[in-house]
Parts: sequence; C-alpha cells; structure tokens
Amino acid sequence: MDFSGRFSGLRILKEGLTGNKGWGPHWKDATPKEAYDVVIIGGGGHGLSTAYYLAKNHGIRNVAVLEKGYLGGGNVGRNTTIVRANYMMPGNTEFYSHSLKLWEGLEQDLNYNAMLSQRGQISLFHSDGQRDGAIRQGNAMINQGDDAELLSVGDLKKLVPFLDYKQARYPIYGAILQRRAGTARHDAVAWGFARGASERGVDLIQNCEVTGIDIEGGRVTGVQTTRGAIKAGKVAIIVAGRSSKVAAMAGMRLPIESHVLQAFVSEGLKPCIDHVISFGMGHFYISQSDKGGLVFGGDLDFYASYAARGNLPTVEHVMEAGMTLMPAIGKARVLRSWGGIMDMSPDGSPIIDKTHIDGLFIDCGWCYGGFKAVPGSGHVMAHLMATGEHHAAATKFRLDRFRTGQNLMDEEGTGSQHNLH
Repeated sequence: MDFSGRFSGLRILKEGLTGNKGWGPHWKDATPKEAYDVVIIGGGGHGLSTAYYLAKNHGIRNVAVLEKGYLGGGNVGRNTTIVRANYMMPGNTEFYSHSLKLWEGLEQDLNYNAMLSQRGQISLFHSDGQRDGAIRQGNAMINQGDDAELLSVGDLKKLVPFLDYKQARYPIYGAILQRRAGTARHDAVAWGFARGASERGVDLIQNCEVTGIDIEGGRVTGVQTTRGAIKAGKVAIIVAGRSSKVAAMAGMRLPIESHVLQAFVSEGLKPCIDHVISFGMGHFYISQSDKGGLVFGGDLDFYASYAARGNLPTVEHVMEAGMTLMPAIGKARVLRSWGGIMDMSPDGSPIIDKTHIDGLFIDCGWCYGGFKAVPGSGHVMAHLMATGEHHAAATKFRLDRFRTGQNLMDEEGTGSQHNLH
C-alpha cells in the first residue's frame, strides 16, 4: 500500500471528482521491532516532530515513536491552537522566533495543509505600567528580528470595534500586534508530522504503553512496553504532562508539576473575530476557528492533576473575563470544553536536555507554550539527539539550571530574574 503519495491541486481535484476513493492511509501503523537506534516515548506533536526531523535532517530513520493511545490524542489535540513568537526573556525569545520561522515553511516542508492562518495576535494592555511593559516586550521582539507594532486605542477601534472600550474597571490603553502570529489546525499538525516521519521510515506504534525503562551500567538500553521489550541505543521522553511519571521509571524526579488547562469552543458563528486577542487584565484569549466556533481559554486550574478535565470555578473565571472584554459574545452557546495536562516548570520555561543517564533525553516543561513550540521543539531535540550538542536556539533549556540556579528564566516575571539584575 502506498503511504507516500504527494498532495497537489490536481490530485485533490481528481479525487473530488471521483468520490475520493484513491486516498490511502497517511502513515503506516507499524508493528514493534526488537530494536531501534532511537525510541521516542510519546506520539504527540513534539514526539512526532522530533522523529520527523531526526529522519529528515539527520538521516536517522531506524526510529520508533511509542504512543500508549492514538497519535495526537494528548495535548496536541487539546489546545487553543495559537502560534506566536512574542516572548521577551533571553532563551525563550530565540527559541520561539526559531519555531515561528519553521511554522511559516511547515506546510511546504510536510506537503500537508496544517491550516496555518497568520491572522495576527493583539495583546491588550490596560494601564500605564502595562504599556511600558508592552513597549519593552515589543522592542525585544523587534531586536530579535520578529515583528511587533504598537497600537493606539484608535487603531484598535478600527481593527476590533466589538471590544468594550467604555469599561471603567479595565480601560483599554492600547495593544501590541504581532501580524505573523495566528493559529494552526492542531490535529492536522500532528497528522502532517506523522505522515512525514512515516514516509521516511519511522515506525509509528500506537496502543503501546511504556511500562519501564531499562538501564545498565548508567546507560539506557531500551524500554519495556505492553507490546513487549524494545531495545534502543537512545531513548527520548517526550510525554508532556506525564513527564514526571515516565521519568520516574528511570529513577528521575523532575522539577515540574502537572496541572490542568481548560479550553472552550462555542457553537459555529459567522466570521466575527479576525485575530487572536489576549486580555491583559484577566488570563483570557480568544480566536475564531475556520468552522466558526469561538475558541478561548484562560488560566490553569491551579491544582496538580492528571485528569483531562477541569473545575467549574475556572470555567466561571474564563466566562467572566470574556464577557468583560467583549460582551457581544454573551449570547453564544458553549459547545464543549476540554482540559490539557500541562507540565509546569518552576521558571515557566521548557527543558530540552540530556539526562545523567547516558542515551536518555528529556523534552518537557512547556507550560503554556507547547503547541506553538511543536516544530521548534522537534527540530532542536532532533539536533541534540543526533549531535550531542544543543541547538543554538535552545541553549538555555538545560535541566541543571534548577539545581544550580544559573540561567533561570522567569517569563512571567513572578519571581527573581537573575539575568536582569
């Protein structure tokens, strides 16, 4: 069976006229082999992109991606689909700039429609202090080589007239606009990377839960799974909110906690929101999907959990913030909600590094930034696994920063910022 057929406008037209009967599976549902050069634990966006770039950029194709459920069934399919590079702190800003550039060429690279829509993100501010912080952030973005524009209230009223500009409690002072930011179709991103990896010889193995990590003499030798033992020269743990549980199989205690982040979608509406909009006085963000649903979310539930669902107080908080920002959405009915399990690091920044066990690698701690990091994470993780050296865009994501305190990054500014003192 052919798994490598390329998409083209002519082929799509032909299939549309002939009942779409010529399409085959997008990837091979592989059976585990006894041994691989590389085993990747986790079949989400980051794991699949790592496998893809290992094969494409480094010629490492004897790779298995092990997923305990189905590909793309975790956080990559449970998010608000936002893509952006409007970070400020050294370390994060270089990485997300690198990831956004990969996003912009991703569909051509994968030959797959990830439905990237660079509709722009508007980040509102509501006080003089927030304006100063936003200007500083915008300058950092421009210095990094990315785009940022300072918008006045007059500019905003032309772009997004439906916001509540008359509220006294949270007056809108302006915003920072990043036009290259936007959204992508989350499941299409996972499918595109899965297809690309499979085309290059990677085995994608579903319904294969890892139950143990084999270590001999300080070196990883393979994994134990519900489908038997698999030997491996290198193993990568890329399992998002389950990172602590999987790392514990190797005797590691990671400096992360797992929390639930809820998201919501409304019934389908006619096009009304052209951008991604972030509320500066309440953790709320919203965009409109291609199907017409309003996709929005807020803050964490703030208790540790592995349940992919949230609690009602957070639902209430998100709805209140949405109504404060744009009362016009009040009559829209919420269609469904879901929760993603976020692996939160102490400084709000990810971990991409080798571990103290030879051949064992870790990619975790993405906090709120997991989806927008998918291509960048896989690209730099593959570089690290293939060369043993950190990619230039990910030199600050070392695990030992939590042991030494050196180069800690605090993107939210809620703790000490060593590199600003």
